[in-house]
Amino acid sequence: MEIRDKVVLITGASAGIGLATARRFAAAGAKLALVARSADVLNHLAEELKSRGSDAVALPADLSDPKQVQRVIEETARHFGRLDVVINNAGQAARGTIADLNPDDFRKIFDLNVIGPLTAMQAVIPIMREQGGGLIINISSVVTKMNIPGIGAYAATKSALNMLSDTARGELASEQIRVISVYPRATATDFGKNALGVRRQRPQGSSNPSESDTPEYVAEKILAAALNEPDEQYMDK
Repeated sequence: MEIRDKVVLITGASAGIGLATARRFAAAGAKLALVARSADVLNHLAEELKSRGSDAVALPADLSDPKQVQRVIEETARHFGRLDVVINNAGQAARGTIADLNPDDFRKIFDLNVIGPLTAMQAVIPIMREQGGGLIINISSVVTKMNIPGIGAYAATKSALNMLSDTARGELASEQIRVISVYPRATATDFGKNALGVRRQRPQGSSNPSESDTPEYVAEKILAAALNEPDEQYMDK
């Protein structure tokens, strides 16, 4: 898809991969709906992008709440008159082996990592059908292809998202609605610091920051996915 002048909604846009993606898509000429919990940070980002000539709107929301997810999808379509791309990026991890994982932590990240994107997809699909197509990009993780002690809950939520994406891709193909899964590797963000659960001195599955991708590198891969529309986008391809 050509991105210039397309309306792109990005969740988790206030930090990390989401922030870098918002800036990269703005540089490519997209019109942006910025979604995250932090209103102050989002408003500052929207003003930053506007000062550079981009069209951007801040839409604060708790993406674990289906009603708020539905609202930001509807507000975006109403504000811009259409919605071409939804990037489901917001997510959170939970620490703990299967033996000691807190089930409440798992429920919380499941609501954000799985139910949130599912709700966004269900809200935007009718809009995309009416306008003749669109693009849904779900940010998964390469850990779904691995088995790392201590992050099974997070990997399980992203694995569930993979299955939703794979199924939706086939269901929606005839309607020109494309669904892409993106698989970041370890990335130099505060994602690990924000994980639920008890922090270990050296969390299992942690990586050396010097070996991590930058958020800007991942954002380039997400833009490449939007432009080229592969079913899956990895960081080394």
